[in-house]
Amino acid sequence: MHMPSLLAGAAALVLLATPVLSAEYLGGAVKSVDIGGKMVLTGANDMTLYIFDKDSAGVTNCYDDCAAKWPPLFADDGATPEGEFTLVERTDGTNMWAYKGMPLYFWVDDQAPGDITGDGVGGVWHLAIE
Repeated sequence: MHMPSLLAGAAALVLLATPVLSAEYLGGAVKSVDIGGKMVLTGANDMTLYIFDKDSAGVTNCYDDCAAKWPPLFADDGATPEGEFTLVERTDGTNMWAYKGMPLYFWVDDQAPGDITGDGVGGVWHLAIE
């Protein structure tokens, strides 16, 4: 057997045996990744996204020091809602992404993809679960 054919065959078997553990949304701006058995939303940078109990659907209440610790998932100019992902206008006129109406944030203390150190902070921050 020719070596490139053998390698191609082995690669095909690996791909078939690998379960799908992620999905992309908004052109890759948001992903859903299996973290500890939960399908958690992440940004394009693969960092975990969170929701805030003090927000309400379509409204963010995280500004100033809060936004410094919990950076919003900002939307690019011209972004349009897609499926369960909507836009929330902030008081400064910028837009951020929301999932099922709830604004999405990163946590400044997460250091690497897969970190979920923001889950449960203050009893009001939670993983954004698909």
